[in-house]
Amino acid sequence: MNNDLAGWYNSIPPISRYWFTAAIVGPLALRLGVVSGETVILNTDLFWGSFHIWRPFTALFVYGLGFPYLTKLYFLYNYSTRLEKDHFAGKPADMAYMMLVIFLTTIGIGMIMKMPVLFIPPIIACIYVWCNLYKDVIVSFFFGLKFKAIYLPWILMVFGLIVANDGFNELLGIFIGHVYYFLKYRYPTEFGGPNLLETPQVK
Repeated sequence: MNNDLAGWYNSIPPISRYWFTAAIVGPLALRLGVVSGETVILNTDLFWGSFHIWRPFTALFVYGLGFPYLTKLYFLYNYSTRLEKDHFAGKPADMAYMMLVIFLTTIGIGMIMKMPVLFIPPIIACIYVWCNLYKDVIVSFFFGLKFKAIYLPWILMVFGLIVANDGFNELLGIFIGHVYYFLKYRYPTEFGGPNLLETPQVK
């Protein structure tokens, strides 16, 4: 069984595996008391006043354990892995750069809006990108529901509103994913603009 678990874990493509691992370690560290939530959430006053420069980054990987967390972890694994294996197959640098842009955009908005936890928006943004690249693919949801991928981010927003009484994080993730998708794919092809999010080439 250990070999099966290790084989499954190692089958996750690298960028998704690092993200998935951080999304497990962070919440578990909080639950086990290894770190205090007060030291890792995004607090802009402490960031600017006391130079707690780690807070914007740790806030991406902390969340309370429970059913909403497990659903987000499942969607992170499922759609980040699909994106990396399908669209970014053989292009880990492109996947890494996409995640960097999404993370930094999330941090920027989170600091402006003084959001203490930034766990959900990058997950929804990643899902949004995959769903727009494969918009006509039929995806499955809870209770056997099936529909075109293009609707999934919005259904997740409604689901978050029902389960957690808060769909704002999902809506923010949709916005971030749309900004990335538009600048990366639609703006160069449909509007004739430059590719503003071309992965930097290291020479």
